[in-house]
This record gives sequence, structure tokens and C-alpha cells, in this order.
Amino acid sequence: MSTNVTSTALAAALRRELLRLARAEDDQACTEAAKVPYWASYPPSVLGHRAAAAILRADADRFLASADSAS
Repeated sequence: MSTNVTSTALAAALRRELLRLARAEDDQACTEAAKVPYWASYPPSVLGHRAAAAILRADADRFLASADSAS
């Protein structure tokens, strides 16, 4: 019982961290995009930050799904 509670708490903490990192990537993308005039293309780094955020969110969702199936 204690192992399940511990692994559930760990899974929740890891998922929160992945989502926090995704938000940080989104924030960085927004900061960089805001510096670009509306008629100009975004720098590749904006697309990179957005892609990183999407991957981190997908990993968080996969992690949650695998934690749910393990319990």
C-alpha cells in the first residue's frame, strides 16, 4: 500500500514538473515572439520552444497514462 501511495505521489510530482517546464517553454516562445513585428516571421527559436512545450506536454500525458495503467 505504501509503495502505491509513494509511486502515485512521485508520478504526480513528475507530471507537474513536466507541465511546469512546458509552461516555461511557452513563456519563452511568447517573450521572443513579442519582440518581432507582426509582419515579420517568427525566429526559429519560437517554433523550437513551442515544439519543446508540446513534447513535454505529450510526455506528461504519456507518463500519467502509464502511471494509471500501473495501478
